[in-house]
Amino acid sequence: MDALYEASRDGCVSTLTTLIQRDALILDRVLLTSFGETPLHIAALLGHFEFSKALLGKKPKLAEEVDSLGRIPLHLASAEGHTEIVRALLLVNADVCVVRDQDERIPLHLAAMRGRIETMRLLIHAQPTSILVNLNGDSVLHLCVRNKHLEALKLLVASANGNKSFLSSKDRDDNSILHLAVMLKQMKVINYLLSVLEIKREANSKNKYGQTALDVLEASNVYPRDFKYAEIKNILKEAGVKTSIDDQSWLKRGWRRICSSLGRRLKHQGNWIDETRGTLMVVATVMATIAFQVGINPPGGVWQEYVKTEDKSQACTEEICEAGTGILSYLWPEEYQLLLKFNTTSFIASVCIVLLVISGFPLTSKFSVWFLSLTMTTSVVFMTLTYLFALDLITSFGVLDNINKFADNVTEVWIGVIVITSVIQIIHPLYWMVNKLRNSKRKSTKSPAKEPANG
Repeated sequence: MDALYEASRDGCVSTLTTLIQRDALILDRVLLTSFGETPLHIAALLGHFEFSKALLGKKPKLAEEVDSLGRIPLHLASAEGHTEIVRALLLVNADVCVVRDQDERIPLHLAAMRGRIETMRLLIHAQPTSILVNLNGDSVLHLCVRNKHLEALKLLVASANGNKSFLSSKDRDDNSILHLAVMLKQMKVINYLLSVLEIKREANSKNKYGQTALDVLEASNVYPRDFKYAEIKNILKEAGVKTSIDDQSWLKRGWRRICSSLGRRLKHQGNWIDETRGTLMVVATVMATIAFQVGINPPGGVWQEYVKTEDKSQACTEEICEAGTGILSYLWPEEYQLLLKFNTTSFIASVCIVLLVISGFPLTSKFSVWFLSLTMTTSVVFMTLTYLFALDLITSFGVLDNINKFADNVTEVWIGVIVITSVIQIIHPLYWMVNKLRNSKRKSTKSPAKEPANG
């Protein structure tokens, strides 16, 4: 067996023939040895074509055997660019083109990483779908760009036959091959990629950070910028590549800023209640005072004396209108009751905040902050409804008709603000719950479970 492995290192076919004549089963016993690789692995790595051909003629199954790193002989021959050996291995079994080693690489990946053009051509011809096999998120196109093999990249693009999904493939960070080429400042590759129509059409695609290729260029450079930066920027702009900001409407940019600000606010909330306790107290007190005044001095005033229905000069719809009662409660009883309900809700919500703040109740938890914010929002909403209903009760129909359009626009804006506020109130507890679940999950994975005591 030692002689067989020595012959594989030297590529000596005559020694191989002699060994087989002495022991016809020597190649069968190769797999029973403690060696991490077969003689065919060694011959394929060193480029001994005649020796490899002789081994394949005697035992074709050697082409499928893996070494200690999960590699078949085709992996080694492809990486070294031994095209004749690659061709001989493919004639025996073309299916080995898609066999992965322990690093998940197929032979085409190794050939692309080393820029073995002819070898790549043989592998793609034998198994065209092998170009679609990714390596840890990277397509074979990304491997060519990472390892600066432009000719290998051109071969793959030509072999794709306009396959848009393949040409626009992205890595784990959603970077296209144009993103990657810009990141590595490969001007020749950038020029070539932008000359391919299918790739140029997707030149403004974004990675998972929302960056276009031009954004990547800006982010990967620090002052002072070299001449490559200016040249690549001109190439991209001439091809119509934009930044993510240029590619967004003002509405989208504004929404992104709001979301970003809200995210920072939720993440770095700090001791919010300590900073705003005084403000909450003042606002709640003012709201309670307003609600109190509306309750004891209703819109339209109150009867100053007892009024009987015989007195036609007075707007009294009951048999007797008692002094001190609201005038409009007799004219519009249903609307007046709704007004009182809104006003009372606002008053109670404001008083609750005042009581909680002055009672010494611990208000340092996130739930307390959320509850106070929700209560204050409720108070403001119902105070606004109180104002609108009071305005409707004391305003004549002619005036209302003239301001209906304006009132509708204001109401729509008000409803929009309420919706946004409600969404924020819903997001807060959801955000905290998700964070709590994540933290508990991390703790459970970090702390190993205790084993039960024996006996």
